[in-house]
Formats: sequence, C-alpha cells, structure tokens
Amino acid sequence: MKVSIIITCYNREHFIGRAIRSAISQNFPKNDFEIIVVDDGSKDHSREVISDFKEAVIPIFHPRNKGLPSARNSGIRQARGRFVVHVDSDDYMHQDMTYIETFHLEENPEWGAVSCDYYLVDRLERHLEKVDGYKKPIACGIMFRKENLIDIGLYDPRMRFCEDEELRLRYKQRYFIGHVNLPLYRYTKHETNMTNNDGEVQKYRKKIRLKNAS
Repeated sequence: MKVSIIITCYNREHFIGRAIRSAISQNFPKNDFEIIVVDDGSKDHSREVISDFKEAVIPIFHPRNKGLPSARNSGIRQARGRFVVHVDSDDYMHQDMTYIETFHLEENPEWGAVSCDYYLVDRLERHLEKVDGYKKPIACGIMFRKENLIDIGLYDPRMRFCEDEELRLRYKQRYFIGHVNLPLYRYTKHETNMTNNDGEVQKYRKKIRLKNAS
C-alpha cells in the first residue's frame, strides 16, 4: 500500500460524495491506495452517504464530535499507506494528484512532504482563482510521509482551528516540504468554511505564536 487518502467529514452531506468520488477516480493503481473516510460525529445524513460507497472506502465513525485534528489523527493511525494525503469533505482532487505527488516523493527521498497549487472553486465547481500553494498553503492536498507525522506526534487535538499551521511549523523543523507548481487540488469556497470564523482563527494563531515563543 503506497498511499492513504484521508477524507474528514462533519455535517457535509451535500459535499462528501463528491470528495469520495474524486478519490475513487484517481489515475493510480487501485491496489496501491486506500480511501479512509472519518466522520466526526455528523448530525446530518453524511454517514448514510459514506456508507453508500460500501467497500470502496474504509469508514471510521466517531460517536461524537472530537474536532478536526482528532479526526485526522484517527485516519492517520488507521492508514496502511507509506504516504498520506488529506482531503476536506467539501473539496476534491484532480484525477492525477495522487500519481504526481507520489512520483515526486519517490524520486526525491530527501523530501518529507510535497504540496501543490490549488483552485478556489464555488459550489458549482467553477474556477474562481488559481492559488500558489507554496505562498498560501492549506491543510489539504499535501502528501506526507506517514512515519514523519508519527515522529512529530501527529496533530495537536487542542487546536480546533489552525491545526494545519501548527503542524506544518513542527513538521518543517525536521523535514523539508517540496512543492509542485500544478493546481491539483480544488478548495471549495462557501459561507460555512471554518476559515471564515476570523475570531477563532486569530485566537488560535495567537496560541501558535505563544507556543513557539516559549
């Protein structure tokens, strides 16, 4: 098993099917990757949608909401792949993302992870803007070596927001993150994005600054 695609979900019944289909449709040998879907205590019909995919996915159902970092950690611990890549339930992947990022990690053993550019898209999947993922990194679409994530202690479950920023800082202290200048990820922009909660984002960024200063 080379790659584990980890999709985390919380109350995304209208999006989760698309995210899973984009993972299933990867141009990559089917026996070389797995799709792990972690539902973090959804109260809508997300679980039913996930279950409809049957053996195409490996489901993990949290009985209650534990937060995004805990959901990601559950997926990583379950993962059998050498490499892991996260996909948010409201986003989706270009069909060649797994192949291209795996190729770069295999050909560059000194890279601890590889990120890519991405498109901002709306609910109708219209491209709004191409974004440089190196200058404006996001949590998803970046492929990590699993053993490195284990080595740094995974995601901090206390970081209910900005968990990716906190992890990336710790990760870069030990491992190099390469980059592919191709828009291989699709980030859906809508009114319920967690990053729209500016107050919580700023509060947790302050926690990161204080943690690094200590």
